[in-house]
Amino acid sequence: MLILVSNDDGVGSPGILALASTLSKIPKAKVVIVAPDREQSATSHALTLQRPLRIHKVRENCYSVDGTPTDAVMLAVNSILKKKPDIVVSGINNGANLGEDVHYSGTVAAAMEGAIMGIPAVAVSLVARSDFYFKTAQFYARKIVQGVLKYGIPAGTALNVNVPNLPLKQIKGVAFTRQGRHSYGGVIFKKSDPRGQPYYWIGGESNPLEETLGTDCRAYLDKKVSVTPIKVDLTEYNLLEKMHQWKF
Repeated sequence: MLILVSNDDGVGSPGILALASTLSKIPKAKVVIVAPDREQSATSHALTLQRPLRIHKVRENCYSVDGTPTDAVMLAVNSILKKKPDIVVSGINNGANLGEDVHYSGTVAAAMEGAIMGIPAVAVSLVARSDFYFKTAQFYARKIVQGVLKYGIPAGTALNVNVPNLPLKQIKGVAFTRQGRHSYGGVIFKKSDPRGQPYYWIGGESNPLEETLGTDCRAYLDKKVSVTPIKVDLTEYNLLEKMHQWKF
């Protein structure tokens, strides 16, 4: 069984090393890391089209790509690996990918690229900015990946997993959830450089998480691991049915 591991925090990040280590303990699993050579957070599903890409073999079964997470997965499947992987697992991300975060996340994009190729995929994030409990995320990452391999998921689907940054004994279980709401307020900071020219910095504190039952955000607030199935197909089918009645 071949497991492709990627991320958006870089090929040497503690999270990806922890993920590869725990997945290698799955019986008969071969784990290959192919990831960006540096941090590529919030690159979403970007592809590098304006310059050539380079692959560097870091060590056995570990490669870096000087591009985005999507570049890394695409090159892994089409150029590096000798056969199609059985699953793509992205992470362990340093930070949350709750609610709207999935639209910006390079971690989620790496998993979704696998889903686009028809490969089962999982994105794993640890909801923290420091003092990471990687052992907790490792435990649930391995369990969920084994679940996907056992039960399967539909083509064009990935699982977005968010793990509270707590000791394993403090986790209250696993919740299967839908995407909630988690925005950052759209704050733009305007400053001036030494020459008096304006520049802008996107930032701001996160708004409070949505507390609605059944969402990934609520699961996190309840100290549960959220597992949210997300799809490549973005069609809003209910609206599509109504649009057939539109007249121009």
